[in-house]
Amino acid sequence: MMKNRMFKHLHRWLVDRPFKKGKVICGRYEIIDVLGMGSYGITYVANDIVQQKEVVVKQLRKTKQRTSQGLKSYHYEAKLLSQLNHPQIPSLYEAIETDEGCFLVMELIQGKTFEGLIFEEKCVYTEEQALDILLNILDVVSAIHEQGIIHRDLRIPNIIDVNGTIYVIDFGLARFLGDHEETSTLIEEQQFMRQTSAASDIYALGHFLLFLLYSGYEPTEKQERSWEQELSLSTPIKIIIQKMLRADESYESIKSLQKDIYDYINSKNSGRGKYGAI
Repeated sequence: MMKNRMFKHLHRWLVDRPFKKGKVICGRYEIIDVLGMGSYGITYVANDIVQQKEVVVKQLRKTKQRTSQGLKSYHYEAKLLSQLNHPQIPSLYEAIETDEGCFLVMELIQGKTFEGLIFEEKCVYTEEQALDILLNILDVVSAIHEQGIIHRDLRIPNIIDVNGTIYVIDFGLARFLGDHEETSTLIEEQQFMRQTSAASDIYALGHFLLFLLYSGYEPTEKQERSWEQELSLSTPIKIIIQKMLRADESYESIKSLQKDIYDYINSKNSGRGKYGAI
């Protein structure tokens, strides 16, 4: 039994090894580097030798290509990406199925992820800056939702800043509204994040906002406390974040969240608002 498992693991490793630098896929895309490896795919930066520009190539793992579920996921993602249309979302150039494998060729967004900005470049964001960034993201996500798509993975590695313009990337977990999948094996928080509803994207963006707000936090006590206690935030912002993170009474839409944020900004500028004194 142990030998069989080891053999299967070795076989998968040999079959699913990423292409080496310089490998040309489909006679057109020359591999430059590996961007990442997930359970279903391997993502590369490649040079389109026809258009003479860098692109992203996502390869379905060959072991997944041999399964009906793997092919189903590949075709689903290709269909979803082909229907997305927004200047701050990577374009799908083509989907390719050949003897070499199954590939999605996409626009390369060359910027900095908020994961890199926060943890590598040590950027610090004020409340005002964090809200401005969130509002920019909400404009993009609102457009995605209007196209009937839920992203379901709005984390700091999947949101990119390109000289002040926000881009949303990686739609590998995205779903069309109304499409559902089995999530019973996930923990409760993950189950909520994987729902095909606006609330799941809003929930993820609540955590994204907290990452921005924590960027300048320096603990003064050894004991860990809740974010409400650790962060020095205005009461209205606490209320907004609490609602974003609430599974039972979350915002029903991006527009309702945007309205609360703009109401807060306007009330802050005037000194009062629906939240009372700031």
